[in-house]
Amino acid sequence: MGAETLVNNGEAKAPLILGLQPAALIDHVARVDWSLLHQIPGERGGSIPVEFKELEHILSELKKHILTSVDDPSPMKTMAGGSVANTIRGLSSGFGVNSGMIGAHGDDEQGQLFVSNMNFTGVNISRLRKKRGPTAQCVCLVDAYGNRTMRPCLSTAVKVQGDELTKDDFSGSKWLVMRYGIFNLEVTQAAIRFAKQEGLSVSIDLASFEMVRNFREPLLKLLESGDIDLCFANEDEATELLRGEANASPEAALEYLSKYCRWAVVTLGANGCIAKHAQEVVRVPAIGETKAVDATGAGDLFAGGFLYGLVKGLSLEECCKVGSCSGGAVIRSLGGEVTPENWQWMYKQMQIKGLPLPDISELMSPRSNKH
Repeated sequence: MGAETLVNNGEAKAPLILGLQPAALIDHVARVDWSLLHQIPGERGGSIPVEFKELEHILSELKKHILTSVDDPSPMKTMAGGSVANTIRGLSSGFGVNSGMIGAHGDDEQGQLFVSNMNFTGVNISRLRKKRGPTAQCVCLVDAYGNRTMRPCLSTAVKVQGDELTKDDFSGSKWLVMRYGIFNLEVTQAAIRFAKQEGLSVSIDLASFEMVRNFREPLLKLLESGDIDLCFANEDEATELLRGEANASPEAALEYLSKYCRWAVVTLGANGCIAKHAQEVVRVPAIGETKAVDATGAGDLFAGGFLYGLVKGLSLEECCKVGSCSGGAVIRSLGGEVTPENWQWMYKQMQIKGLPLPDISELMSPRSNKH
């Protein structure tokens, strides 16, 4: 089902696209009623780190607050998660792009689950390190409208450190995909150094409005270094980026990002996205024919579609259109993983829009799908 790892002179060919997610992560995604969201400290809709005790408490409370729906008989799903993992898994399983992960997982059940989920979808996992200790976990609480509230538990989790990366991790690849995070700044900077030495382009996602708000200075420094080739931000992150400026609109943020990045993209939820490359600016509407069951992974899968477009040599507008199709596919079910039926839906949308289909779409027609 996943991307074929091409063999070259007896050696596996390096992944075209590499994702750096220092800590492997398991997502517990559930649809819940409002009363549980009221009990949990912190703003609704955001992402706030919690200790393991708090994570366990939320997981135990979940059972009482789960919402079932006719369309989705399984109200809770546990799967490999994390923004970069969602992007890379989508590139491999839905777009057939040879992709790999760099990171570390624990020697526990969650670590094993992360590895087998990524491996099953065709992701190259040879750069994932196994370490002693727990794997990171995150609870994603989804309300009746598809909005999500995240509570990640990362404090004690194992992760890959900057000094563990080697040139060989990056050699032969074309793109490095990352997410901005202050706790991973050291490993991010080390990865960028290797990527640039090895001739890779670097893509970064701004992660969350809290991360941009609280750690804006180091982020601006990173963007202004000129080492970031492609930057994805959503509307809230874009606004935070220019907080205090006379004009903090998504358009102004796009203009700012495009000064330093070859490609800049600001996603606008139901209003689609705006993007800029060189002197070209495009605005692409969201895909209308979809209902949001759960917004988890929308930005991650948008990024996957956009990167597929770039490696295929598509125009800026077409890259955005593919992104809107893949972002639209993931929100049709619970969690940041696209189901086989929703990949089919995406191929159909791409066909309608005259976009080149991935070769893998043949392999995944319902007749040959063994799931």
